[in-house]
Amino acid sequence: MRYKVKLNKTKIGYAIWCPALPGCWTLGETEEEALENIKEAIKTYLQNVDEVTQNAELRYVDVR
Repeated sequence: MRYKVKLNKTKIGYAIWCPALPGCWTLGETEEEALENIKEAIKTYLQNVDEVTQNAELRYVDVR
């Protein structure tokens, strides 16, 4: 899968996050390290969502 991430240079390196996955963010000393770290953060995020929601009941809501 492909996710859009946002990268922000800071005084200590790079902050990076995935807007599509609330709370999924990490840091890296270099841009390359930050990109590798966010890949792992996304994988972990998705695994945790799968575990937490495996027995959840699904519902649909209409929003107008």
